[in-house]
Amino acid sequence: MRFASRENALLGQPEVGIGAPPGAGAIQHLTRLMGRGRALEAVLTSSDFDADLAERYGWVNRAVPDAELDAFVAGIAARISGFPRDALIAAKSAINAVSLPNPAEVRADAALFQQLVRGEKVQQRTAELFEQGFQTRGATELDLGDALGRLKATD
Repeated sequence: MRFASRENALLGQPEVGIGAPPGAGAIQHLTRLMGRGRALEAVLTSSDFDADLAERYGWVNRAVPDAELDAFVAGIAARISGFPRDALIAAKSAINAVSLPNPAEVRADAALFQQLVRGEKVQQRTAELFEQGFQTRGATELDLGDALGRLKATD
């Protein structure tokens, strides 16, 4: 389950904007969560999504006001913890069997990511982001989707 602070959450898949597809199952999971069209939008645009849009798209279960988030999640955990363990395990296993990707699909995504992320284009685009303040608190990091859109176009 995924819950997000309405005021503070910002989700995105920046990998394509840098030059590689997401690895480690992100494409598999997002497509199952959001559907094909919305997953294409999230992955191919490398845009930032606030909590409300992420909720509408199915990226998160629920967007909750920040002041209520901890108590909301704690309440869900407390409720679930009171249910019979065997039933929880059986239900979660059945849902996982239907909804999670095959481990081979995740490994294939990870291998392609690893191959492309080592390439010259990714290295150039990443260096350009670092020149703009990537991985330091500031405009580039806080608006990464916009920063990716401003990078020099490549073939």
